[in-house]
Amino acid sequence: MDKTTVYDRSSELQAALSAERQQGRTIGFVPTMGALHQGHLALVERAMNECDTVVVSIFVNPTQFNNPTDLEKYPRMLQNDIDLLDSLSPVMVFAPEYEEVYPEGEHFLGIDLNGLDEVLEGKFRPGHFQGVVHVVRNLFRIVHPDKAYFGLKDFQQVAIIKHMVKVMRLPVEIVECPTSRDENGLALSSRNLRLSEDEKEDALIIPRTLFKAKESVEGHTPAEVKELAINYFGQGELELEYLEIVDGNTLKPLGDNWSDNVVCCIAAFCGPVRLIDNLRLV
Repeated sequence: MDKTTVYDRSSELQAALSAERQQGRTIGFVPTMGALHQGHLALVERAMNECDTVVVSIFVNPTQFNNPTDLEKYPRMLQNDIDLLDSLSPVMVFAPEYEEVYPEGEHFLGIDLNGLDEVLEGKFRPGHFQGVVHVVRNLFRIVHPDKAYFGLKDFQQVAIIKHMVKVMRLPVEIVECPTSRDENGLALSSRNLRLSEDEKEDALIIPRTLFKAKESVEGHTPAEVKELAINYFGQGELELEYLEIVDGNTLKPLGDNWSDNVVCCIAAFCGPVRLIDNLRLV
């Protein structure tokens, strides 16, 4: 494979991957919904460093959107995505239609997510994570990767995918990758394309609040840090949906005592655009 190749049919991708495996090549996988940015490219580069062959899927998954308007407005720019990946060539791009990912007659019951889907994003987006589990499970069945790469900006999603892999005993290693940020600290996101320059400036209250929370850990309880962080966030222009300080393993909110893995998670609206971010505090 000496250049980026685009596949829209799962059978053709699987045939190409079978040929790669016959040569003893390991398969790395980066699932995306397109509108690629440097954060995605960082995942692809890491996959290329650790695996012989890399597959990047570009599929806007309708089953994980609660808001039809959000789905409609999600940026789609396949040719631009391919051009970006060409700079990292060679990779395989899987850009399927809905029927390739969700074949007719497919039966999926979902899985017990052990409460991981009932807090944070799950509380405000019911059903979202069952949609995530469904599409990732189906993509894994198509690609059969050795390793799959996910960014920790979607911290809760990574935790749920790791849980899914464990419960379903899937033979894939989940590789967690640090959140990519711009020079001002704003987490890179495809949704940032919908922000004006002024709104991007306003959105900086999110990372600033996270780093303020981290600075406040010493001498304060989790509950106190949460209150300080919410008050700090209130100095900005965004509408806060939630700010929680949680155990990084269970995702349950902390009160008076710290654990050895603590994450501060934020969701907020910048105009109509919903943004999420998180930072490990401990």
